[in-house]
Amino acid sequence: MSIERFNINVSDEVLNDLKYRLKNVRWPDQLEALGFERGTDINYLRSLVSYWRDEFDWRAQEAELNSLSQFHCEVDGIDIHFVHEKGKGPNPTPIILTHGWPDSYIRYKKLIPLLTDPAKYGGNPKDSFDVIVPSIPGFGFSSKPKNGGMNNSRVSELWAKLMTEKLGYNKFAAAGGDVGSGVTRYLALNHPELLIGIHLTDVGIIKALMTSQDTLVLSAEEVQYKKNASKWISEEGAYISIQSTKPQTLAYGLSDSPVGLAAWIIEKFRDWSDCNGDLSRRFTKDELLTNIMIYWITNTIGSSANIYYENTHSLPPIGPIDVPTGMTIFPADILLPPKEWVERNLNITRWTSLPRGGHFTAMEEPELLAEEIRAFFKSYRN
Repeated sequence: MSIERFNINVSDEVLNDLKYRLKNVRWPDQLEALGFERGTDINYLRSLVSYWRDEFDWRAQEAELNSLSQFHCEVDGIDIHFVHEKGKGPNPTPIILTHGWPDSYIRYKKLIPLLTDPAKYGGNPKDSFDVIVPSIPGFGFSSKPKNGGMNNSRVSELWAKLMTEKLGYNKFAAAGGDVGSGVTRYLALNHPELLIGIHLTDVGIIKALMTSQDTLVLSAEEVQYKKNASKWISEEGAYISIQSTKPQTLAYGLSDSPVGLAAWIIEKFRDWSDCNGDLSRRFTKDELLTNIMIYWITNTIGSSANIYYENTHSLPPIGPIDVPTGMTIFPADILLPPKEWVERNLNITRWTSLPRGGHFTAMEEPELLAEEIRAFFKSYRN
């Protein structure tokens, strides 16, 4: 399959079915005086669903997404959807950006123009990028894998072929967060010859158990980090447990109920962002619902959850990475790793801690992230 232009065109039948489901919700009970303490708050969700049903304009969002240069092509039997926006500077550097879960390729929607046309936003045109943003297989408009094994390493192999064999780039940059951080690191591990550098906003959740030897070889900050990670997984990691063990069971409920799907995703956007409990401080309702809609209209919440299972059961070990790495830390992200820990396995050449922002960095603070990406790769451009 050659590269073909792609436009989103959701049928009226799908939208009408959604509206019917939003009108005929069977709501659960919630204990009085509770908010989000035990999961997504029913009062917030009722308000969001009311807006979704009566005011949200999918066709307007669809048209805005279609203003991006979107394409499809086949790589190793997988139909990959991707955005490919050309830079407007004299010699743009190609960069592939990989999203995570439960966001989607629209994680980078605000970031794309800041990287392709920095001069328009007060930057230097020499810092422009050709930006490629694919949808991970099983997410959004990429095809769903029919067999197992689609882990971070496997996705990185698809990205290498997309960038070189399909798009014709010999060397390129890569960046990502959440699942996208893992994919980017495996890309650097497996194909260092293709990369000028990588940029990360996290290194995942380090889940190694504490051992008696840790206090001998790790710094006090690293030991505390491992304790914090263990506590976080115990208190907040139920989604990891179910998606890495029984994603198929979860898929039935979330694929059938748009309200269930919204509740599953919204909780993470609230807890992982720099919103201090108020989603409206960071995201508009249209932003939140457009991301949810991508999962709903493509029926990919189940297939997207599968990557947690694959990463738990089939992901090969990752070793030290020599590719130059930039790391930007946002204060409200899930867990903030100690620099010493990261430097043990990554070739960190730029480390920056920013004053605000959370896990969904490119949606929350696109200008700050764009500045960091431009500054890091400036030294590695041809």
